[in-house]
Amino acid sequence: MNAQVDAFIENAKRWSDEYRALRHIVLQTGLTEAYKWGKPCYTLNDNNVLIIQGFKHFCALLFTKGALIEDPTGLLQWPGEHTQSAKRSCFNNVEEIQQQAVAVRACIEDAIRVEKAGLKVEFKKSKAFSVPAEFQQRLEELPALKTAFESLTPGRQRAYLMYFSNAKQSKTRAARVEKHLERILDGLGLTD
Repeated sequence: MNAQVDAFIENAKRWSDEYRALRHIVLQTGLTEAYKWGKPCYTLNDNNVLIIQGFKHFCALLFTKGALIEDPTGLLQWPGEHTQSAKRSCFNNVEEIQQQAVAVRACIEDAIRVEKAGLKVEFKKSKAFSVPAEFQQRLEELPALKTAFESLTPGRQRAYLMYFSNAKQSKTRAARVEKHLERILDGLGLTD
């Protein structure tokens, strides 16, 4: 047991009982408890397997390679529409955690199997994401922009493509592209 996790749970303004219940289940699996990113994190051979998280309306177990976990009970959910790896299980109270304890443990054990096997999530390449016409036009007009964009990491490229594409109107997509041209030319990601 990690002293920082003890303090995290004791000082939690919300979800402390739920954190204790989740922690109890996780610690029975033999994972190593750590404290990363301000949250309880559980590892196997220094590789992250799952994280306990708290949100406004629920607390959750986030499985870092959730996409590879067998989940016959449907306990795990995608946290967002563009998520490719992590899945989470959300809870509103201790009773829900206790009712789902067997399924939670099964997911944890399968996550351990995935980690021991060295399995990796295959992420979609940036080329698999569509390039909005407004951005494609600017890439064609400015060769330096194309070069700068292609030199960004794949994750930064995906973030821009998703951000530009999520706008419903062409004028909004064009405005987003114009607003971020300098950032791309400077080699910065969307949130850098």
